[in-house]
Amino acid sequence: MLCAISGEVPQVPVASRKSGNVFERSLIEAFIQENGKDPVTNEDLRVDDLVDLKSPKVVRPRPPTLTSIPSLLSVLQNEWDALALEHYALKQTLTQTRQELSTALYQHDAAVRVIARLSRERDEARDALSRITVNGGATSHGDAMQVDRQELSTTLIAKVEATQEKLSKTRRKRVVPDDWVTSDVVQTFKATDKSRPLHSSARSIPLDTSGDLALVGGADSSAGVYSISQKKLVHGLEVGNGAITDAIWVGGRAVFGTSSGNVKIFESGTEVSNFNGHSGEVTALAVHPSKDILASVGADKSYIFYDLTSLTQAIQVYTDSCLTSAEFHPDGHLFAAGGVDGKVKVYDMKSGANAANFDLSDSVQDLTFSENGTWLAAVSKASTTVSIWDLRKSTQIKVLEVGGQIERVRWDYTGQFLAIAGPSGLAVQQYSRSTKEWSELLRSAEPAVALEWGSRAQSLVSLGPDGAVTILGAES
Repeated sequence: MLCAISGEVPQVPVASRKSGNVFERSLIEAFIQENGKDPVTNEDLRVDDLVDLKSPKVVRPRPPTLTSIPSLLSVLQNEWDALALEHYALKQTLTQTRQELSTALYQHDAAVRVIARLSRERDEARDALSRITVNGGATSHGDAMQVDRQELSTTLIAKVEATQEKLSKTRRKRVVPDDWVTSDVVQTFKATDKSRPLHSSARSIPLDTSGDLALVGGADSSAGVYSISQKKLVHGLEVGNGAITDAIWVGGRAVFGTSSGNVKIFESGTEVSNFNGHSGEVTALAVHPSKDILASVGADKSYIFYDLTSLTQAIQVYTDSCLTSAEFHPDGHLFAAGGVDGKVKVYDMKSGANAANFDLSDSVQDLTFSENGTWLAAVSKASTTVSIWDLRKSTQIKVLEVGGQIERVRWDYTGQFLAIAGPSGLAVQQYSRSTKEWSELLRSAEPAVALEWGSRAQSLVSLGPDGAVTILGAES
């Protein structure tokens, strides 16, 4: 009794009800599951049609083909032939695998060479870009790229000229307002109010024209409008696009710079414009005295001017170093930008020419023009001194030693008081026109990363490292 499929004696024999043939159960069940038919008669067959057969459990005799020496030799020959064929197949597979591996290694080597070449070209392009001068001409050595000088449109130039003519005429004749703070009052300044921490990692605290609303934005991409009179946040803004690196008021509009290179403008709590001209972090913002031009500087070594009337980008100019700070001259005809190379570069607004350069010992931390129109104060990173230059002579006229690290410097409207903020506290220096000497009026242990003069300079508004707003003024 042999299996109709394998031709061998079945271990578990079954018979088909339809054809009567004998099969090995495992083989016929597998065949039925796959084909659903009888392998001999090709009739439809199910597992239910199989009948178990009983057979005595006896030891199977050795196949008759292995009962003689010639049959054994024949089997050994067949096994040897199969082994030889398998060995040949393995050698073929090995040869093919070696060829595929060789091709893959060649492609990998080619890819590495292409990446290395592209990286080299990228570095060369960056180096060439870093050596472009601000007026568009390339340096005379190397193969720096050459670009055309960029200038403002005639409309914006007209606004710059009109603003300069209007403000420069009255600057020399300007008198100190009657209700302006006096040196005696500044000496009595103390912390009169302090808010809870508002936004972590905030870097600036600009005030609106009323001196009551302060912008505070931090690393969480959100910002708030803090009311000094109400002592609370009155509005919240979701800026997005990374951490907020700087903020500024332009009339009633709030402007933010972000770590992803965006400059966003909000009006009445709604985003009205979003510029993304910078390829890196926006490090500082500045607004022109006309309120029609906005400037931003960034880690991509460029500064950008925006037309706030049409909400468009006017020009973008690349310099030779990453920029960290910026401010317009009070008359609006000059623009200053500080860089990581320790240079304060002053540019002419109308021509874009580099009007002057002032050197610091390290990366420029902050800079500010005096309202007298002739002085520029700047401080380098981690420095304890403030350097002051006379723009008329392009010479350094004073170095103020504060005794602690400085983060921000701000002149008041009259140009006689210079407020200084840092981790070790606040200080106010005064310049006396009559004696032509400097004196320290105030030193406070209140740590700050930013500060601004309040309304009529009757107070100082500072921002602490924890994001809390502190008001310093004379006690009632």
